[in-house]
Amino acid sequence: MSNAPAVHWSENGEACSARWQSERAAPPPAQIQIADDRMTADAAYGLACQGIGLLWRGDFQNARQMMTALVNRADRPPRKAAAPSLKLPIESFNLARQARAQRARTLGMLLIPLGADYSIPLRRAPDIRQACLEAYGPGDAASLVSLRELLGVISAHEWRRKGIDLHGIRIHPHYGVFAPIRNEYADLVAKMPLPAVAATSSVAFDIGTGTGVLAAILARRGIKRVVATDVEPRALACARENITRLGLGASVEVVQADLFPEGKAAVVLCNPPWVPARPSSPLEYGIYDPDSRMLKGYLQGLAAHLEPRGEGWLILSDLAEHLGLRSRDELLAAFDEAGLKAVDRMDARPKHPKVSDASDPLHRARKLEVTSLWRLTPKG
Repeated sequence: MSNAPAVHWSENGEACSARWQSERAAPPPAQIQIADDRMTADAAYGLACQGIGLLWRGDFQNARQMMTALVNRADRPPRKAAAPSLKLPIESFNLARQARAQRARTLGMLLIPLGADYSIPLRRAPDIRQACLEAYGPGDAASLVSLRELLGVISAHEWRRKGIDLHGIRIHPHYGVFAPIRNEYADLVAKMPLPAVAATSSVAFDIGTGTGVLAAILARRGIKRVVATDVEPRALACARENITRLGLGASVEVVQADLFPEGKAAVVLCNPPWVPARPSSPLEYGIYDPDSRMLKGYLQGLAAHLEPRGEGWLILSDLAEHLGLRSRDELLAAFDEAGLKAVDRMDARPKHPKVSDASDPLHRARKLEVTSLWRLTPKG
């Protein structure tokens, strides 16, 4: 936290400052106004839309109610709906991202003070010190944080405490690590037949392991040695904790590596971010793969890390194809350029709530989405 910028404001005639806390790397508001229970939601929303930070000094539970009111106003449809126009999928995607970014900026203007120990000096405030410690690490100075981010920290703490069931495995995601809330890709890994060579060379790599859930599934399937890699410190800590909780430490090793570990394996699995676009914050690294860097790196290095008759297992949604961000021909060409061929593919339809949400600007693409596990082998 030592490199975090400072935020300044005036309160009761005195100049004040604190550390600015933003995991999304959002800049601090240039102007801050004190707000409390007397401020109306309309007034607060008007100031937030202008980029004015609202430092809350009232009751914490009332701050949560204010956030709900701001969300309702941000999501309110315009009085005069724009005439429907036929947009290209990529245009709809870009417009949706712009709208989400503007919404996030506005809702991020409601600010909460935190003590150096992450206590909240407001009436009826919960004890969130453990949640903040898990997300931010040890604190050493007072700070300001958006209530929107703070609610995300609290929610992540509850997920970490309770865990998520995925294919019979309870995973405890950490803050900032992509949470495995979709079952279909885990089911694909659990169902895809292992290559015959895995019976004699029982080694698998899980590239970009995140929470470690896919490494755990491979180990539960009988792979004797699984090496799970990641570059993000949060993901490494999360995966190691989950593997230990599951009692799989003897068969799963979590190592820091940019894609591949040393050696070769019978199965080299990768579930890269599915959308080839630039993330707007560090918290989006698990969603967006700029210029398909991780995908291309995996494909280009795969053959060198496969045992003879081994297979690369690539998990990829075709959402990017329906959004106009990547074509199927481009994907197949990437296989070919890496000296690979697809010998099989298993598909699954997503069942998450957004598939049936007609109000989602990307609904058309989500409705068509298919998640696939591609079995890849070297050509020749």
